[in-house]
Order: sequence, then structure tokens, then C-alpha cells
Amino acid sequence: MSGLEHLWAGWRGAYVSGATASPDGGRSSEECLFERILSPGQDDLHHVVWRGARTAVVLNAYPYTSGHVMVAPVRHVGELEELEAGESLELWSAVTQAVQAVKAAYDPGGVNVGLNLGRAAGAGVPGHLHVHALPRWNGDTNFMTAVAGVRVLPETLPDTWAKLRDAWPS
Repeated sequence: MSGLEHLWAGWRGAYVSGATASPDGGRSSEECLFERILSPGQDDLHHVVWRGARTAVVLNAYPYTSGHVMVAPVRHVGELEELEAGESLELWSAVTQAVQAVKAAYDPGGVNVGLNLGRAAGAGVPGHLHVHALPRWNGDTNFMTAVAGVRVLPETLPDTWAKLRDAWPS
């Protein structure tokens, strides 16, 4: 076997299709995944780690590693250049805080930070931009990834949520 193989995850389709099924490629706010997740009142259920006035941080429901978070504006916006000045400031401040929390909670060797703008760039939810931050370690490709092409996560999402909330900078 050469390279990382893909594991069939048909159950993930419903998660993504709800956010990207609109005729405009996910740009419409109607039925947006992030707007449902970021609506107030169920932070523990939706694994919202932190909320600001214009931005929130939520766990990735299908993480690459434990500690994988997404920082998103609360307002439905798909393009970086469409952010209002205050949203942009709070978004990048929250990305910095997310990296601090990931480092404090997981003591990784490094952190990946990035975003995919548009379906062609790999955005799973192209109509609502979000920045990924996730811990990485030297040699974090383990036996299961190398031999079976499967990632094994050592903790549940509720455990990750609690760990990152506790590590969130004041």
C-alpha cells in the first residue's frame, strides 16, 4: 500500500450535505451547518469551546487529531474579504487563542492553522468560512494510519471539549 488510503465514511455525508446542498454552492444562509451549531443555548451538545461577540470556536466533529477546532464568524459569510473589520479582528484573535488553548491542553510539537476557501479548495462547508487549528506531533502517523489508513483518536469529543474549555486563555 502506498500513501494514506481513504476510509469510507458514508455517515459523514449527511453532516456535510446539510450545509452544502443549496443551489448556490453553500453560500445561502438557509440551513447552514455553522449557523445551527453556533446558535446560542447548546454549547455542550454542539461542542462550542468559546464564544465572542462575532466569532465562535467549535470542535471539528470529524477531527484529524484530538484538539482539532474550527474558528468561525457567527455571521454567515463565505469569503475572507467579506468579513467586516470587527469580525476579522475577533476571528484572528480567536485563532490565536485557539492555538494557545491547543498548546496548553495537548503540548503538541506543532500546530496546523489553515482555511479552505471554496469547494475547489477543499472546503467541506464552502458557504461559511472557518479556520482550522489542530495539534500535530512528530511521528503522529501511527500504526493504524500507516498500515490501515485509519486515524485513531484517543479521546471522545466531550473530553476534548472539556479539556480545551479548561485551557482557554482568559
